[in-house]
Amino acid sequence: MEIQSTKKLVFLLLFLPIIYTTAQPLIHHHLTILNDKAALLAFKDAITEDSQAVLADWQNSSNVCNFTGVVCNYQQNRVEQLRLNGGGIHGPLSPFLSNLTGLRLLDLSENNLVGPIPPELSSLWRLNELNLFGNLLHGPIPDSLSLLSGLFFIDLKGNHLTGIIPSSILYNCTSLGYIDLSENALHGEIPPEIGNRLLSLMFLQLYSNNLSGKLPPSLSNCTILKWLDVENNSLSGELPTQTVSRWKLLELLLLSNNLFTSHDHNTNLAPFFSALSNCTHLQGIELAGMGLGGQLPTTIDQLGMNLSSIYLQDNQIFGSIPPTIVNLSNLMVLNLSSNLLNGTIPDKIGRLQNLQSLILANNLLIGPIPPSIGQIDRLSQLDLSKNRLSGEVPGNLGNLTLLSDLFLQENKLSGISPSIGRCESLNKLDVSFNRLTAIPKEIFGLTLMENFLNLSHNLINGPLPLELSNMKSVHEIDLSSNSFHGSIFPQLEGCAAARMINLSHNSLEGKLPSMLELPENLESLDISFNSLSGEIPVSLGGSLSLVQLNLSYNDFNGPIPTSGRFTNFTSLSFLGNPHICGSIPGVPVCK
Repeated sequence: MEIQSTKKLVFLLLFLPIIYTTAQPLIHHHLTILNDKAALLAFKDAITEDSQAVLADWQNSSNVCNFTGVVCNYQQNRVEQLRLNGGGIHGPLSPFLSNLTGLRLLDLSENNLVGPIPPELSSLWRLNELNLFGNLLHGPIPDSLSLLSGLFFIDLKGNHLTGIIPSSILYNCTSLGYIDLSENALHGEIPPEIGNRLLSLMFLQLYSNNLSGKLPPSLSNCTILKWLDVENNSLSGELPTQTVSRWKLLELLLLSNNLFTSHDHNTNLAPFFSALSNCTHLQGIELAGMGLGGQLPTTIDQLGMNLSSIYLQDNQIFGSIPPTIVNLSNLMVLNLSSNLLNGTIPDKIGRLQNLQSLILANNLLIGPIPPSIGQIDRLSQLDLSKNRLSGEVPGNLGNLTLLSDLFLQENKLSGISPSIGRCESLNKLDVSFNRLTAIPKEIFGLTLMENFLNLSHNLINGPLPLELSNMKSVHEIDLSSNSFHGSIFPQLEGCAAARMINLSHNSLEGKLPSMLELPENLESLDISFNSLSGEIPVSLGGSLSLVQLNLSYNDFNGPIPTSGRFTNFTSLSFLGNPHICGSIPGVPVCK
């Protein structure tokens, strides 16, 4: 018996290392997944109670790989992805997440996470994607994130981060292809060596920060760059002509609202546009709000057939609009407003068949509105306001069935075609401050118009069109400063959605209808500076929403009603009516 027991002991001693060696990976795997689970539960404990309901299935008794937002790598028995974007999670970003060392993707975007970004996240050495976009995180971007050498995607946009952009991250995380640090409060310069290290960079978005200095010339080495967006900063220097010329794959270049200048002391745009012609994939260019000087080159059509948007507003671009611009056949948005452009609008602009928004406002353009604009079937926004355009508004604009916004104010236009009444999608129409002498009744047939109708400051005469009462959806109606005459009809309540009606500075006369009913939601009624007379109707006070009433400079007489909303109005509503009286301070007392 002793011999047999000894043999068993020897057998166990010989094979115990083999059994231990075989079981060790199983034990290790079990422990690592338990560690991952503990890290996730610690993250849950840190957030507020009201947002823990989102993670209701995160229970100690549950399999961690079945947790909401968790994806496991079953081969390694580790948590590999954590996706909780848009989950409504409130609370701090727990440093315990740094124990998830098998993590390759961390997406906590569009939540309400507060506090700093934990430096401990640098332990996630396998991480490829870090997305914390759209939270309430504050403080600096930790330098320690530079240890995430395999990082390809980082998005920290839309937080309250401060400090500088850590150069260590841009220099050490050499696999980065996507960087978005926009909409924070970062300051300082863009690290100058960025382009010497990040040769795989395709997307760089730094807009809406407080960055200063120049755009680093080293970015010219990022030859596969597709998007560059540095809008709304304080970057300066000449437009990056040499750098841009090497970005053959560039799709979007957004530099607006910085301090860049054009060449030759801010007088020459030609070199930069010439460099852009090398970017054959270019889809959008935004250079707005910088006071850039120079003329648009006649070679602008060499920007390529992929170009869909040009934003050059709020600059000092002078000269005429090049006729060659009509060759950019895929253009959808053209905004050249608030410059010093002169001459006429190109006659053949109607060739831009894909155009949806044409904005040439606030320039020095002269001549007629080209009828070819009526051939742009997809046009939804047309803004030619604040120029010196003359003649009649072309009748074929009525063919634009998708036209929503039509702004023609502050020109020298003398007529408008009845066919505009066919633009059934029209929501905003402003032809104020022109020389119109008549307005077609068809305009008042736009019963679906919602935002505003502004015909003020023209020379329109005749009675108020009764068809006005058919505009049931419009919010604001301004017919002031014209020569309308006759009486005010009682059907104003037909403008059911109106919040503002202005009929001031006309030649309206006669009495207000005793049963004048106002639209239910009307907040402001101005009929001042007319020749209206008679007593003020008591029914005006029945409009519970009325906040502003101006009856000044007419010839009303008798007592001011004391009921309803009249108790809220001051003498400013009744100036220049010498024959009225009432109990309002500043108005003669009735005898």
